[in-house]
Amino acid sequence: MPGLTIGDTLPNLEVETTQGKIKLHDYVANTFTIIFSHPGDFTPVCTTELGMMAVYADKFSERGVKLLGLSCDDVESHKKWIKDIEAYNNGSKVTYPIAADPNREIIKQLNMVDPDEVDPSGQQTPSRALHIVGPDKKIKLSFLYPASTGRNMDEVVRVVDSLQKACKHKIATPANWKPGEQVVIAPSVSNEQAKEMFPQGYKTADLPSGKDYLRFTNV
Repeated sequence: MPGLTIGDTLPNLEVETTQGKIKLHDYVANTFTIIFSHPGDFTPVCTTELGMMAVYADKFSERGVKLLGLSCDDVESHKKWIKDIEAYNNGSKVTYPIAADPNREIIKQLNMVDPDEVDPSGQQTPSRALHIVGPDKKIKLSFLYPASTGRNMDEVVRVVDSLQKACKHKIATPANWKPGEQVVIAPSVSNEQAKEMFPQGYKTADLPSGKDYLRFTNV
């Protein structure tokens, strides 16, 4: 994905939102933050997505994670649309801010432009993109979906859990990992260091190569 991507610092933009003006670095502060764009207000998939973000807001809050939506429609449009979002999702409140970008400048700087889609006036539209930003203001993970495919919020929660564990311990999470399952110890950690760092112990997979790089532990 060209442009802003994993490892890059989030631009400290000032944006107008449904909860007033915010500067992105001030909003992120010392927390993990999910910034997600949607192609347009009053559209079907986006309505279900922002509604599901509202449903999952408590799960993200429990993990100390903030949410920030983004669309090219203006703030007044967002506020009217929120009523539909909440009604569709049985009253789950949209407690997070939704940023406006009528000039299509923010989506360019955040690498959230759909490369193929344009609106009826020929202007670029936002992609269905999502960045997870760390407390250091750097992009930790990015998702990019086509307009036809809605995001899976369980997967967003799962990757937040993975990222937060990786930040706290020198570990990584294997394929299909779920919270509570074993993680793998980073290759940069020697066996001697692993014994000190993981006193609960670890298990090394027996592989044909004889190399001991696949080490599992619980954290």
